[in-house]
Amino acid sequence: VHAETPATETLSKLDILVAEDNAVNQIVFTQILEGLPYRYEIADNGRKAFEVMKAKRPTIILMDVSMPEMNGMEATIAIREHEKANGLGHTPIIGVTAHALKGDRDRCIESGMDDYLSKPISPDMLEAKITAHMAKLRSSRQA
Repeated sequence: VHAETPATETLSKLDILVAEDNAVNQIVFTQILEGLPYRYEIADNGRKAFEVMKAKRPTIILMDVSMPEMNGMEATIAIREHEKANGLGHTPIIGVTAHALKGDRDRCIESGMDDYLSKPISPDMLEAKITAHMAKLRSSRQA
């Protein structure tokens, strides 16, 4: 049994976890994130994303809503339960979906996601959301 790494420790920490099953979208995320100063990893389904989250405690998670094995909402619920059960800090989760209907955004938020981004992914919008969440986390740690 290993102890969880405290949130203040950043050694070998993952900045961004991308949960995305679609190969084309994985390439899009890779191209955008390669241009940003963050360490990232891609998990190709919700179950793998949950496992990576537990092992590496990413700063932010980009969570595709429709994935095999465990969809984005199920993975988010599992992550929130894991955080609560282990006394861990809240990891911002940005839901990513091709379904841009109002109800989809509401379901993302209800499952425990903090934000929402619709596909196709806009590089500027993705960078803006990541930057905003990173800034919010930095200011909350300094408070």
